[in-house]
Amino acid sequence: MAKAPNRAPDQDIDAAAEAAAADAAASGVFRRQIRFWLISAVILAIFLYVFSGILLPFVAGMVLAYFLDPVADRLQRLGLSRLMATIVILFAFIVVLVLAFVILIPVLASQMADFASKLPEYLTRLQTLITSFDPRWLEEKFGVDANGLREGLNSLLTSGFGLLTTVFTSIWSSGVALVSVVSLFVVTPVVAFYMLLDWDRMVAIVDSWVPRDYVQTVRAIANDINTATAGFVRGQGTLCLVLGAMYATGLTLTGLNFGILIGLFAGLISFIPYVGSLTGLVLAVGVAFVQFWPDWTMVAAVAGVFFVGQFIEGNILQPRLVGKSVGLHPVWLMFSLFAFGALFGFVGLLIAVPASAAVAVLVRFAISRYLDSPLYKGHNTEPVPPLPARRRGSGGPRS
Repeated sequence: MAKAPNRAPDQDIDAAAEAAAADAAASGVFRRQIRFWLISAVILAIFLYVFSGILLPFVAGMVLAYFLDPVADRLQRLGLSRLMATIVILFAFIVVLVLAFVILIPVLASQMADFASKLPEYLTRLQTLITSFDPRWLEEKFGVDANGLREGLNSLLTSGFGLLTTVFTSIWSSGVALVSVVSLFVVTPVVAFYMLLDWDRMVAIVDSWVPRDYVQTVRAIANDINTATAGFVRGQGTLCLVLGAMYATGLTLTGLNFGILIGLFAGLISFIPYVGSLTGLVLAVGVAFVQFWPDWTMVAAVAGVFFVGQFIEGNILQPRLVGKSVGLHPVWLMFSLFAFGALFGFVGLLIAVPASAAVAVLVRFAISRYLDSPLYKGHNTEPVPPLPARRRGSGGPRS
């Protein structure tokens, strides 16, 4: 058998030069792509910051269209045209929204006004209940000063209820401001109608703008972003509405004052895990102590509403409505809400969830590309040994 001729050194040098040139070209393209997307992100941020005062009805219309797009697709599969499906959906949505405003808004306004007027009285009665308890056994057992404990509890209650008053006042002011903005109710349905009507066509047009060399990658990233966003906006949004209705109904059945207000508030902020239910539990139990004391049965019934709600949420609603497709860490979600709210106001709160989902997907994609790149793997072909396991209780690295 004849031996294969050995490659000349010049050929090896040329192959190495071609490989280096290809790597340099790929790196140049990658840098240009990064530069382009960073510049686009900066321009988008500047646009949102400059026009944040007028973007609310437009962003709300886009969110509404995105939320209702699957319903329109299902109606199309049933035989309706896109135009008729859009008209039916928006008409039904407007009817439900008007009925909700006619029925709920007067009740919530009345309960919020009563809560604000009775808050000092509730605070005083709750302080009286707590300070009437004689904690001398704590002083005897643990050396805790009774007077200091009373003063600390009073200070904590005063600060807590002061913060609560500020939050409710801010929410009420924002709600009044939103309701008074006629454009929100005039422009938003119009924007939602046209966005919902042309949604599929707009997606196809944006897809046609993507460079053909990267279209599959961009489609995969967009699909991941859509999965994360849809899982939260549609799934978690529906979950919050169901929880709010469930908490409000349960608290009202127990006879708790301001049950509808507390229940809906707890449900609507349940998109932050445990925050909504915990806040609602503290508010409801505090009001129940003042209203029902010394009837422990009714206080336990009020607390039981939230425990039952948490059980139903974790075992029935969460798996069915949201599932495991969201992929947003609660800390990252809270940070994005604070950051976008501080930068862009109420508009920032609307775009915080999809923006944080998009950033999370892009970061995961960038990390996966980095782990597959020569920058991470280098030229070392030998496997890197894992870190040595640390023994439990060891305070430093093992020698």
